[in-house]
Amino acid sequence: MTDSPPLPSFDWPELKPGWVWLCGAGPGDPGLVTLHTLNAMKQADVIVYDALVEPAILDWAPQAEAIYAGKRGGKPSAKQRDISLHLVELARAGKRVLRLKGGDPFVFGRGGEEAQTLIQHGVPVRIIPGISAGIGGLAYAGIPVTHRDVNQSVTFVTGHDQSGETPTSLDWQAISKGSQVLVIYMGMKHIARIAGALLDAGRPASEPCAVVTSATTDAQQVLETTLGTMEADIAASGMEPPAIICVGRSVLMRQVLDWQALEAGAAPRNLDPLDRGLPAETV
Repeated sequence: MTDSPPLPSFDWPELKPGWVWLCGAGPGDPGLVTLHTLNAMKQADVIVYDALVEPAILDWAPQAEAIYAGKRGGKPSAKQRDISLHLVELARAGKRVLRLKGGDPFVFGRGGEEAQTLIQHGVPVRIIPGISAGIGGLAYAGIPVTHRDVNQSVTFVTGHDQSGETPTSLDWQAISKGSQVLVIYMGMKHIARIAGALLDAGRPASEPCAVVTSATTDAQQVLETTLGTMEADIAASGMEPPAIICVGRSVLMRQVLDWQALEAGAAPRNLDPLDRGLPAETV
């Protein structure tokens, strides 16, 4: 993947010297990069990219200097303040700066912190959303985050806070009672604590769950499990982060919507996984 895909005809915005654009690169599949992000890549002098950005897409910007600024739990990483201030320095040097972040920059991506720092230092910014792994990654696994027969709400939760521990500010009782489907980012390390909190909050041990690692990439793996057995099943699977965890009955829809398995020639496991006994589109 060395050729930069062409942009269709449109009045694309200009990435000007001294500006920083914070862009989401999507969950991994290069095809999920937005056209606005591709436009930014074609103009950038410098691309400061995160750990979860698919490296192959950097080939689309051969003119740009690529600077790695990834942060991964348990591994040596640059401090967030240093990353933000480096963006300021690059912009003040007159560079056209693209800050490329996995997923969406404003969904557990620290994009808000970086943009605030830039603006505090007088650096103009543009925010370009991306497809978040909590939606796009689950879609690639055949799991809809909303379904009329399952949920009228979905809650996105981070599995760790700035300290690397499970967030103490989260009210698991309220979260458990208030949302039929939960999507947990970066939760694999603390899955025992998280699953225990949800069970203590009254969610049934039999509740369907799914773990999706390396979502939307060739290395994607999907584990279908239950809340009560998830910790043991993850350990037995040998799966490694990055992972998205979904808790709720929408996981059952994978039995009919596992489109990647269907594409490979498999038959649907269950055409009516919610046991409705009715056509899918019945009002």
